Amino acid sequence: MDTDGTEIGLTLAHSSDSDDAFMFWALREGRVRVDGLRFEHVLSDIQSLNQAALEGRYDISAISLHAFAYIARNYALLNAGASVGDGYGPIIVSARPLDLNDLPRHSVAIPGSLTTAALVLRLAVPGIRTEEMAFDQIAQSVKQGEVSAGVIIHEGQITFESDGLHCVTDLGSWWRDETGLPLPLGANVVRRSLGREVGEKVCDGIRRSILYAEENRVEAINYAKVYSRKLVHDKVDRFVSMYVNDYSLDWGPRGRKAVEELLRRGAEAGIVPEVDMLEFVG
Repeated sequence: MDTDGTEIGLTLAHSSDSDDAFMFWALREGRVRVDGLRFEHVLSDIQSLNQAALEGRYDISAISLHAFAYIARNYALLNAGASVGDGYGPIIVSARPLDLNDLPRHSVAIPGSLTTAALVLRLAVPGIRTEEMAFDQIAQSVKQGEVSAGVIIHEGQITFESDGLHCVTDLGSWWRDETGLPLPLGANVVRRSLGREVGEKVCDGIRRSILYAEENRVEAINYAKVYSRKLVHDKVDRFVSMYVNDYSLDWGPRGRKAVEELLRRGAEAGIVPEVDMLEFVG
């Protein structure tokens, strides 16, 4: 608290997706509290959150790891709340069978230029031509032939087959084959100017929120289902299990190495600026 005993009010932004809904449910509903801090929750799509982070709009925010390369001087990575795919991740889909070698001849839809999906696509297929569009329009655009292929994120990763689409490549699987590491897709960041003590408190609160949701999983999944774009309960549970995992509680040595490797390769390829202020808080 401040010296006068009042709470510090902070903006906490996260995506309106079922995995983030699951992780932040307890904090948002007041089941978990952080002494001395009060959060104003802001929900938005990940590309909008990435853009807001570039502008320094929120105190704490979920972002794509791709975007972190541009904001590392102003924000530090929190050690809780990450979305990591270990051998799986965003999926390149097409209406007819294609393979990775076919893609340079086509334009591929991406769910935002600052998404990690876009970064890994460019690492996997250097020089690829892309077309940016809303993530929830990509599957339909591919199906209707408006683009030859597209990168599917969020719940689309487990529904694309029911839409009659083909998997060209799972980028999380491609990344693991290339590096032997999990693919760090999303992270939570905290404004550096708030100080490390506040960052530690925020990280602890997010971690406790995740643990509370795991301990009350049925209720938490029912809450997350509201943000699942009409997935049935079992598929919501499956999707949450994919991206709320041990890495969400703590990056750990392997997760931190994966972050460093992704940012290093992105910089070496000239896609992102070199990050010289990589800090994990909490």
